Amino acid sequence: MSRHRQASRLIAIAGSLGVALALVATPASADPSWRVVSSGLHSPRNLAVSPDGDIYVAESGRGGNGVCVQHPALGDACLGHSGSITWVNPEGADERVVTGLPSIASELEALGPMDLIVRGNDHYIASIGIGGDDALRDEYGKAGEHLGTLVSGKLGSDEHEVFADILAFEADENPDGTDVDSNPAGIARAGDAVVVADAGGNAILRANESGRVRTVATLDPTDEGADAVPTAVVRGPDGAWYVSQLTGFPFTKGSASIWRIGSSGEPEVYASGLTNVTDLAFHGKTLYAVQIATDGLLSGSKGSLVKVPKDSTSPTVVVGDLVAPYGVVVVDGAAYVSICSVCLTGGQVIKVHLD
Repeated sequence: MSRHRQASRLIAIAGSLGVALALVATPASADPSWRVVSSGLHSPRNLAVSPDGDIYVAESGRGGNGVCVQHPALGDACLGHSGSITWVNPEGADERVVTGLPSIASELEALGPMDLIVRGNDHYIASIGIGGDDALRDEYGKAGEHLGTLVSGKLGSDEHEVFADILAFEADENPDGTDVDSNPAGIARAGDAVVVADAGGNAILRANESGRVRTVATLDPTDEGADAVPTAVVRGPDGAWYVSQLTGFPFTKGSASIWRIGSSGEPEVYASGLTNVTDLAFHGKTLYAVQIATDGLLSGSKGSLVKVPKDSTSPTVVVGDLVAPYGVVVVDGAAYVSICSVCLTGGQVIKVHLD
């Protein structure tokens, strides 16, 4: 098993067992600075805001009763179409506006819809994770052909089509030159195109409406040799791209950075000293980041939302003690964060009041 596959497996084990079990002892809202606004979600990951201010969350689902395959990260993982997109109503009465998206899951964790962008208030593009190579996708057969892709569709409809095949690009081009492994995670809009953080391929990609994919940048292993594992990409107020980093095994505390990719196309460290970062959001010129495990995945610690000043080596905790937080968006001076992201049925979105 390659180093990358070892890292993927340990992410699943540490994230699912160490963090999800901690939910049992965690009150729904132990901190008065935040409250639950959505619950009962299936593996909630990143969030998005539509042009008119509506908030949506991508749910990776809970797999299903389809083909079961030995997955390099999840173990025995079965295919279903339980992935979805949910409209998060801060006043209650959430609504799943898209269902039937691909999802693979073991008893512990799922991979499926990871992130989305909303265009024109009623159309979406979503990334569908897989965490493996083209041979793995082939094992799932025709029902799994959209794993490892970007899909597009209309909110309120369960019909979707492939926008771009990220896994096929990884298999053909392999930008980082290591083993073929793709896991499309965070995405951001760039005009009519989409910028993608491929957490499996250690690359930032750009896909246009014709389905053409090209490499924007690759991220090198950390100083200790761990995979970079880019997880999210957002446009900064300066027009540059900012990329979050999980880092692979041994998931060392403080080893993750946030990278800035400007006009030169070369990734530069914007801030360091972070741990297992899964998502980013700007509020004006202030950057916020989610750490899924504040002390590292192998520690079994809970996660946090942090504020990240430029050149920082010590981010400021906004709210901690969160169970497997993953995605974040900022709307009207409040951060919305998905938590219990590894929970197949008990995920939530919380609202955090910002100063």
